[in-house]
Amino acid sequence: MGTVNQRTRRNFLVGAGASIVALLPEKLFAARAVRSGGRLAKAPSAPNTANIYDELGVTTIINGWGTITLIGGSLMPPEVVAAMEAASKHYVSIPDLLEATGDRIAKMLEGLPPDHMATVTSGAAGAIMCGVSGVLTGENQELIQRLPDLTGMKSDVIFQKAHHEAYGYNQQILASGVKIIEVEYPEDVRRAVNGRTALLYFANYLNAAGRIKVDAWAKLAKELGVPCFNDCAADTPPIAHLTAYNKMGYDLVAWSGGKAIRGPQCAGMLIGRKDLVRAARLNAAPFDPTLGRGMKVGKEEIVGMWKAVEVYLRQDSKTETDDWWDRLEYISKQLRKVQGVTTAFYVPPIANHVPTMRIEWDPRQFSLTTDQALDFLKNGKPSVLLQEENDGVSLAMNSFMLRPGDDRIVASRLKQMFQAHRA
Repeated sequence: MGTVNQRTRRNFLVGAGASIVALLPEKLFAARAVRSGGRLAKAPSAPNTANIYDELGVTTIINGWGTITLIGGSLMPPEVVAAMEAASKHYVSIPDLLEATGDRIAKMLEGLPPDHMATVTSGAAGAIMCGVSGVLTGENQELIQRLPDLTGMKSDVIFQKAHHEAYGYNQQILASGVKIIEVEYPEDVRRAVNGRTALLYFANYLNAAGRIKVDAWAKLAKELGVPCFNDCAADTPPIAHLTAYNKMGYDLVAWSGGKAIRGPQCAGMLIGRKDLVRAARLNAAPFDPTLGRGMKVGKEEIVGMWKAVEVYLRQDSKTETDDWWDRLEYISKQLRKVQGVTTAFYVPPIANHVPTMRIEWDPRQFSLTTDQALDFLKNGKPSVLLQEENDGVSLAMNSFMLRPGDDRIVASRLKQMFQAHRA
């Protein structure tokens, strides 16, 4: 069995809105107070426990897996929660709010190309769906209302075959009515581009799978005069990635709010060319009739997303990264006391690009498979989720979503697991 890998921290990369809101009911009806016995009904009492999920009987989780949508993405900083609470106390024009927060976010992003802007979306999936729609329609209201009927419109989205086959979000592209055209080599792209071509699409987390890499894809799009889109939902940290792909030449870039940025899970961002971002906004809520009417983001989440970016950009990346390493090193030190268990450190090259630890055990010394290990940790109290590995005798975990003290609990649960399954 191997020993703990050495790593060096220094190497770790660390106006239009108001005019659109014109249709309001002539009269607003005051809600009647609900009365019981001639008195106003009392509001429900606050939860009796510090954990609201105990009130619902839903198990909470210690997250060593990462920023996974299935378990809620990430935990928001107090500043974000406070901003969302403050936003909940007033009514505002949602189009005005989208414009104001988008402007603020764009100004905070150092080095963003001057012809680019931002808008808050309903997650990265909403950014994809409305962004693709905006490329097709521009700001033409007739075309916006007609989607997904593309009669007389461009209808082809070029996508690398290796990306298309592995991508989990094809439906967000296809919702607008387009057809995906698969390619493998640069010459395939040049042959595929014609008068029907609307967009070149790239899935950033699948960069290694395709024959055409992320920078070459953007260059091809510029060469051929076709807009290009990059799904970068989970590609932070480092912070610099928030503008890197726009600088590289991508016309639209989608980001998830509920991952490392630690914004609301139901929010995200679309950053790109001003004309295309404006068109994407018009294809989303609160406007109708639009294909993206269901891609709604509340005023609280819009404000929360802006505040999350602000907090994220001013954080001390080195201190935070050192803390992530320290948590993993503590767990590793505890596991190395268990004969037959080894650990190793690495950093994934893309998406959740954070300190990660592999935990491996000798199958001759433990009657334990990876599936059994995951079940033991998940079904215990507290429930702990780590990452699956494919060799059957190992797990992986990162620490950037752990709360203070969680590393102690994870180490203890892992030691219990190995003691319980000693051969």
